[in-house]
Amino acid sequence: MVFLVLVFLATACVCWLGVALWVICRQLFTEYIPKDIGHPVKLRIFSSVFQLALTWGRILEKLRICSAPQFVCFLHDLCPLKKDARVMVTDLHFGTIPVKLYQPRAACDTPRTGIVFYHGGGTILGSLKIYNDICLRLCKESGSVVLSVGYRMSPKYRFPVMLNDCTVATIHFLKSLNMYGVDRARVVLCGDSVGGWAATELCKLLRNHPGLPRIRAQILIYAALQAVDFQSPSFQQNHNIPFLTWDMIFDCWSCHLAISSGWKSTIKKGTHLSPEFWKKYSKWLGHENIPERFKKRGYRPIVPGPVNEDAYLETAMARSETCTPIITPDDILSQLPEACIVSCEYDLLRDHSLLYKKRLEDLGVPVTWHHMEDGFHGVFNTLGFGCLEFPCSLRILNLIVHFIKGL
Repeated sequence: MVFLVLVFLATACVCWLGVALWVICRQLFTEYIPKDIGHPVKLRIFSSVFQLALTWGRILEKLRICSAPQFVCFLHDLCPLKKDARVMVTDLHFGTIPVKLYQPRAACDTPRTGIVFYHGGGTILGSLKIYNDICLRLCKESGSVVLSVGYRMSPKYRFPVMLNDCTVATIHFLKSLNMYGVDRARVVLCGDSVGGWAATELCKLLRNHPGLPRIRAQILIYAALQAVDFQSPSFQQNHNIPFLTWDMIFDCWSCHLAISSGWKSTIKKGTHLSPEFWKKYSKWLGHENIPERFKKRGYRPIVPGPVNEDAYLETAMARSETCTPIITPDDILSQLPEACIVSCEYDLLRDHSLLYKKRLEDLGVPVTWHHMEDGFHGVFNTLGFGCLEFPCSLRILNLIVHFIKGL
């Protein structure tokens, strides 16, 4: 019996080592880390650990034990939650939706700013625990009440479940501001990546909602703001930079919108979009709207081939104003609150922020824009990782806090 256990343990160790070596070698050959990021070794470590967890998750998925995203979130959630004596954290449910409420313990004579935070993760990763450090710091540094929303995620729940959950939780919070000591005139919606998309959509949905206070501002951290064009300069330049590679974003996109993965090459070439679509929306999505300085690293315009009618029909939801907020009509976008937009140079989604910024500015909506020249998608999540924390993550936090305090 002891011999069998030893054989099993030895086999498990060999398998783990083999998978680890394969992941590291694959990462070295397929992922590109620019020197301007400043801390390439840190990023290599983070990327290797993430890819190893994802690979083991895929193995477990093949064995029908759990999905790969569930395994990654499970591993991260094993880490102990950080606490701060200056912040009171309360786990609540708004209906069936889990939320975390962060409130400064210090007494305050006036109502505080309220922040509703929607986490990123491509709708397949992320959790209340994973974003605990960010919300804790945001609450402490800005002196605001922060509500973090634990929406249901893909692949179990697809579009529009995430948005529906965020809507329900936000409305519940807005109706209870007095209970939490929040100023009705200073409620901010904030999110990173796909959470930034949720914040934008909620600003649209709640702009004229009867009986609810108006949203004061939107804070978008490398937000996902369009789901149709995958050939912009940032997609060409940053398609194999951790953590958001082309393969990863396609998996998230197709999973969330329930689109067949068989259309991958078609969508990458842009032949899922019709000439009529580009004729109507190129004034907002066209690459000429992106400043020239962002086209210097290997960008070349690509003329799409003939439209694939089947792919065009299946991707109809991606072309909606909900999934692609950048194409929202002027009369709606012009009513949105002022925005604080953070973009990162080495981010696949960088151009989303640039295009949305231009649209808002053209419509007279005040925009505060910060561009992280050494930033990459997901850098904000390194906040609180000690020696592995990227300086860029702290700069983003400080800029956001400064914006909030100025409202």
